[in-house]
Amino acid sequence: MKAVRIHGYGGPEVIRYEDASPPTIAADEVLVAVHATSINPVDLATRAGHFQNKIPVTFPWTLGLDLSGVVAKVGPNVTGFAIGDAVFGYSNMMRQGADAEYAVISASEIAHKPQSLDFVEAAAVPVTGLTAWQALSIGGLQAGQTVLIHGAGGGVGSLAVQFAKAQGARVIATAAGDKLDLVRSLGAESVIDYTTTRFEKVVRNVDVVLALVGGEVIERSWGVLKPGGILVTTAAEIDPETAAARGVRGTGMLTQPNGAQLAEIAAFFDTGAVKPVVSTILPLAEAAQAHKLAGSGHVRGKIVLRVVA
Repeated sequence: MKAVRIHGYGGPEVIRYEDASPPTIAADEVLVAVHATSINPVDLATRAGHFQNKIPVTFPWTLGLDLSGVVAKVGPNVTGFAIGDAVFGYSNMMRQGADAEYAVISASEIAHKPQSLDFVEAAAVPVTGLTAWQALSIGGLQAGQTVLIHGAGGGVGSLAVQFAKAQGARVIATAAGDKLDLVRSLGAESVIDYTTTRFEKVVRNVDVVLALVGGEVIERSWGVLKPGGILVTTAAEIDPETAAARGVRGTGMLTQPNGAQLAEIAAFFDTGAVKPVVSTILPLAEAAQAHKLAGSGHVRGKIVLRVVA
């Protein structure tokens, strides 16, 4: 089979599209004939070696966490999935990845593909969808509350805006450039151009801040929370005592694979309340180019790699 692999750490130039042996499955795993996969920031970080002290990479290493495809084989302990099922999932970072014609994934990390999405659209959802879903859950966002979402035009942000809106929350978002109109179209009630307006000058008393970018944005966000409000971020570690001293709460988060939550997310797509935002579709063979594009920092939504035409 063909796979996107690295034989050492580095920039996009270390990526190879090459032949690899088909993987074998354990009792609780499934083999998926991959139709599409997509690029996430963690893929770039893994390729560059930023997680080499946390992830037991053995070269050559297959990149990729997101997948959509068709079940080709099931382990003897697997229930709920059968050969031929259309699925999507987020593969655990500790195993060889999904940027290949076939990938192994735990049955607990997949769900049946939303019927309303094709394979390309479905591949854009797992990591970003679970990140948005889990972040809003950690924040305890409820109908009638207000959430401020930083980085709303990216893969996670574009889904977080829609999930929050679908759950009855009021959404304020920061973005810039051509992402402003995108975020408005997704349902944000107020969209702030962070290149011209300091959000803390116009936002007050929000229940939840979801910070998908780090740095000074987090520091500036504490003051817009109402007493007892919470800041959730994917981009930094937060000292709870620092937040408590301000009369608010704060936490960092790491997204976890979760097939049951993916099934819940799928229902939102099938009702039409949420839609994936795909900016670019490239063939799997052009994974290096996809990494270059993703590294530019100017992508709206997701970059998807098509495996099956």
